[in-house]
Parts: sequence; structure tokens; C-alpha cells
Amino acid sequence: MRISKKSVYFTKGVVFYFVVVIIMAFSLAPFIWQVITSIKPSGEIFTRPVVYIPSRLDFSAYVKIFIKRPFAIQIINSIGIACISTFICVFVGSLAAYAIARFNLLGGEGVLLSVLVISFFPPIVLIVPLYEIIRSAHLTNNWLALIIPYVTFNLPFTLWVITSFFRQVPHSLEDAAKVDGLSRLGILFRIIMPLSAPALATTAILVFIFCWNEFLLALTFMTKDSSRTIPVGIAMLSGASYYEIPWDQISAATVLTTLPLVIFVVIFKRKIVEGLSAGAIKG
Repeated sequence: MRISKKSVYFTKGVVFYFVVVIIMAFSLAPFIWQVITSIKPSGEIFTRPVVYIPSRLDFSAYVKIFIKRPFAIQIINSIGIACISTFICVFVGSLAAYAIARFNLLGGEGVLLSVLVISFFPPIVLIVPLYEIIRSAHLTNNWLALIIPYVTFNLPFTLWVITSFFRQVPHSLEDAAKVDGLSRLGILFRIIMPLSAPALATTAILVFIFCWNEFLLALTFMTKDSSRTIPVGIAMLSGASYYEIPWDQISAATVLTTLPLVIFVVIFKRKIVEGLSAGAIKG
């Protein structure tokens, strides 16, 4: 008996979406559990059998992390450090990418490769020398202690993505801009960068997410509660005694930390995919 193409396509579609649903369930389950735990009454968190649906909504954990914990200042630290690091990466990366893409620099490809080598070293390998540099410069508990390494580790990725985009912009547009009297910087900021908006947006989003979630460097260089970022602040949450773990507050802080990124990525997911793929397409 012959099987129609329509039946084959339907079966493939069902299998595909079934796999997608399974992957989404495994991916979202921890976050959904954190949301449920954050709004459970304290007595139901350790109840056996497990209570999956709270008997009532309790938002006291969200109130506690702002009143009893320095969570607000840690949010400000994370936002400030991530935004400044992202801006520097995109700005410096754009200037360097334009020079490599448009000027016939001697060893331009070598520069790209040498910069890429930096990304081969995980932060944990460099943590000791970085700490000595930060301590010697008296930058401990200072935003610069994180901004400098964040820019260093993210600049190679930024440079590669933006360079691939700048190379796709037709030279004829620059020639026309030169005829109109635009300088090199004018061409970059008024012609090249607007046309490369998907690459810049993609780079900015991914760099921001890295800076927002980074833990190891923030834990090492920020020793005061008022200087810590959100991931470290959550890890340092403790109860009234050594053996008490405030799971409700940890869950509430995790939800508030993760939710903005989830919304951000969902809204701009198409731009992220376009930015990472379009630069590799020759047209």
C-alpha cells in the first residue's frame, strides 16, 4: 500500500512538534518550579507529598528580598555593569570591525585570529592573575573590576560578528557617501552601522546576557553585599541559622532575575537568529 506524501508530511510534523514540546517541557520545568515555589506559603514548600498548586498565593518572599536584603542595589549593580560593558563592546567592536573590514590592514585576518584566541581561555584559568591585577589596582568592589574583564572576554565575539556584517555592506554606498562629503566616521555611524543593525542588536543582546549571568568573576572581585551582582547575591542568600535555606526568597530572586531575560529573548529571538546567520550569507 502506497503512503501519500501528505501523510508522510503530517507524520513528520507531529513528530517534530512532539519533540519540540518535550524539549520545552524539560527546559521550562525548572523555571516554572521556581515560580511556584516563590508564591507558595512557607509551610507548603517542604510538605510531603509535594504541593504543586499552592493553596493560596503568598508574595511575602518578594517583599522580603527588597526589604531585608540588598537586592535592589544588586539589581542596579547588574544593570549598570551589564549596560556599560555592552556599550563598550559594541562601540569598540564597531570601530575595530570597520577598520578590519574596509582598510587593507597588514595582517588583518591575523588580528581576528589573535583576538579569537583570547576567547579560548575560560575565565577560571585567568582568575588568579586577574585577581592580582584588580587587587593591585585597588579596584576590588568597584564596577571597573567586572567591566574590564567582561569587555575583554566579549570583544572577540563582538568583533567577529560585526566584521562579517560590515563586509556585506556594498562599497558603492561608501563611495556615494564620500561624494556627499561624509568623513570615515560619518560613513560608519550614518551608513554602515544603521545597515548592520541586526548584527549590533544581536551582539548587544548576547553580551548583555553574558554580563548579567556571569558568576565567577563577580564572586571573586566583589566581596561586599552592596557591590555584588544579582547571581552572587542569590547564591549568598541565607537563613536565620547556618542550616536554614530560604528557598522562597531564593526562588523569588531567581524569578525576578530570569524573567526579564526570558521576555527579552522571546521578543527579540528573530533578530538574534537573523543577526547570527545573515552575516555568514554571501550576497
